[in-house]
Amino acid sequence: MDFEEETNAALDTMFVLFSGYLVFMMQNGFAMLTAGSVRTKNTKNVLLKNLLDACVGAMGYWIFGYAFAYGNPINPDTGEAEVNPFIGHTYFALANLPETEFVSFFFQWTFAATAATIVSGSVAERTSFYAYLGYALFLTSFVYPVVSHWVWGGGWLSTLFDVGVIDFAGCSVVHMVGGVAGLVGAILVGPRMGRFDAEGNVVPMPGHSATLCTLGTFILWFGWYGFNPGSTLGISGTGSTITAQRCAVTTTLAAAAAGLVVLIIVKIRDHIFDLISVLNGVLAGLVSITAVCYGAEPYAAVVIGAIGGCLYLLGGWALIKLKIDDPLEAFPIHGVCGAWGCFAVGLFSTPWGQVNAGLGVDEVDGVTVVKHTGAFYINPDTGGRSGTLLGANCIAILVIAGWTAVLIGALFMIFKFAGILRISPEIEILGNDVSKHGGSAYPEEGLETGHPGKDNLGFDESMKIPHHPPAKEEEELAEELAEDLDAEKTVEV
Repeated sequence: MDFEEETNAALDTMFVLFSGYLVFMMQNGFAMLTAGSVRTKNTKNVLLKNLLDACVGAMGYWIFGYAFAYGNPINPDTGEAEVNPFIGHTYFALANLPETEFVSFFFQWTFAATAATIVSGSVAERTSFYAYLGYALFLTSFVYPVVSHWVWGGGWLSTLFDVGVIDFAGCSVVHMVGGVAGLVGAILVGPRMGRFDAEGNVVPMPGHSATLCTLGTFILWFGWYGFNPGSTLGISGTGSTITAQRCAVTTTLAAAAAGLVVLIIVKIRDHIFDLISVLNGVLAGLVSITAVCYGAEPYAAVVIGAIGGCLYLLGGWALIKLKIDDPLEAFPIHGVCGAWGCFAVGLFSTPWGQVNAGLGVDEVDGVTVVKHTGAFYINPDTGGRSGTLLGANCIAILVIAGWTAVLIGALFMIFKFAGILRISPEIEILGNDVSKHGGSAYPEEGLETGHPGKDNLGFDESMKIPHHPPAKEEEELAEELAEDLDAEKTVEV
């Protein structure tokens, strides 16, 4: 390897590592958004679950997940990877993985953790801690890795109809998996107590902090610049450089368009400028552009984001009508908009975008030839339009949704029959923080309710000090008050 090759390899590695850092930062965004969207009595619970998504996900993806996703062994005779169309089967616990591929494991783990974290919002405030940990391990170890193998690891969807499914940064692979899993969980766990009244009308249960929700959304938007541009998996080549720039622009425009569209629609519908809806609208736009950010024109990014904002509102309305309780509206944002984004590839994928990103192309006599493009564009190499890419992505949407729903549904049903899916009514009323996590996330609340928290070792006695005057002081105050009253009566006479 000469100096130029070494420099390019180092540059690509640092780019992917830094992008992975940004994607991991999204865990903080999800944590803040989820915490702000629930009631104060469950704040510690959802924060801990978000933290353990990363911890449990790291263990599961290390032992099993990466192997199932990208474990394609190298044939020693040909030097080429032997790809199983359904599942990878080597590099378990990273055994024998070349050290130059460690960056790949790190970057892909951040995506797996993101898929797992999406579900925490759908089942918040009433799901058993043990059931949630089991779900997170199962999704990051098997459900998500198999899907990513199908699309990104050389599996059967990557070769479907010759062109293969194109999902650049994970509309279907990441967001649909998390969104559909969240929907199944929300249905099987059931709504929070009091969410719907006896007549079936929805009872508002707003989160306790719009500030945390806003902070979380901005962090997620920031992290998306690692999620989408970082999916070029390199920056040294001309095509990668152009693709990363386009990803940054389309990601920005789609998010902004979706937020504005939601702002306008909600204002017309409810006569208010609703912050939370706009925050979710921005996220819907970010999800919607994720699959086609590499090749969409700027105007198309605005259209895709705007439609994503509308679909988010429609999805949230449908959940309420069906009496499905999704506290963070994770399914409309990630499931519905994830499907829309994957579908949008089949419409808006440009031939020049595919050439730069190296997607859906072949090399013929040293010339890059585009197989199929989005249906709205003429393929310069064939002179016509084609719906083949759209068809492939539609099949991916159906297959991935079905795979996720069946497996996660089966797991949650097992938990339900075992009696460990949902917390008891008593704990739900009192709150997870006091019942399971040593006290309220906000100490002054704990003092008011009589359930003070402790430090992390459990030895803090300061909270046991009474925060009211001792009995002797109370008697003295009572005597002074009586004297004051007597004095007032004397003056009146």
